[in-house]
Amino acid sequence: MKNVKTLVYGGSEKPERYSNKAIRMLLKHGHPVVSIGQKAGQVETCRIQTGQPAFEGIDTITLYLGPQHQAFIYTYCLDAKPRRILFNPGTENEEFKKLAEEQGIVCQEACTLVLLSTGQY
Repeated sequence: MKNVKTLVYGGSEKPERYSNKAIRMLLKHGHPVVSIGQKAGQVETCRIQTGQPAFEGIDTITLYLGPQHQAFIYTYCLDAKPRRILFNPGTENEEFKKLAEEQGIVCQEACTLVLLSTGQY
């Protein structure tokens, strides 16, 4: 699947963070990327925003936020009406997954980096 707009939730300017690696790899593979993080910043052409900005046309939300910090984003993410939510390792959350699946959102417990590097994104 080509050029699916992705929201990286938990974005970081720190190059060692997996969210940063995901932003870079998504861009390299030609996907439009938007990101929300604790701090505003920039990773290549992707601006990391804070708060709950309104984004249009989100296909995939990929999470880099531990389950203990996710409850406050449930409504925001579900209201974005993505096709799918990717729960990267360490972000798995049965409660959030159930809420999303009830709205017809596909949920995958998978690593964005692995999906991209194996052509499964």
